[in-house]
Amino acid sequence: MTAPEPAAETGARTDSPELLSRTALGVFRLNGQFLSVAEELAAPAGLTAAWWQVLGAVLPQPLPVSGIAREMGITRQSVQRIADLLVGRGLAAYEPNPAHRRAKLLTPTEEGRAAIREITPGHAALAQRLAEELGAEDFAETVRVLERLSRSMDALGSRSD
Repeated sequence: MTAPEPAAETGARTDSPELLSRTALGVFRLNGQFLSVAEELAAPAGLTAAWWQVLGAVLPQPLPVSGIAREMGITRQSVQRIADLLVGRGLAAYEPNPAHRRAKLLTPTEEGRAAIREITPGHAALAQRLAEELGAEDFAETVRVLERLSRSMDALGSRSD
């Protein structure tokens, strides 16, 4: 006798609290999986997953610590600590912010960009393997659903009712 399939796999509907719990647990597990892989990818470049995350946030354009925190969904204090470490190691620099005198902008240095470039081949290989495992269409759909879930959580803000 085999165990019954989870409701999501059989198409059966479940109640909203159950769906929220399963979603949260799935996201927590995925977060752990992504952090583990990110640590493996970042280590040869002399980075941690957190350092890579912060440097990656400022690759397109310099941002204040508060902007990085908002973009990444983590605390400003955590980003500040990592930003200071990156600056201390020469991987990033603070530059003046024309919009706010006290909130300096974090920008990667050439050394920081080189570290990110060192990670890129491993990142691309993992992305390719994941696309093959999921299928390109399902991979794109997964991204779409996760981005929509994130926007919905943002829209709810801190309301818990």
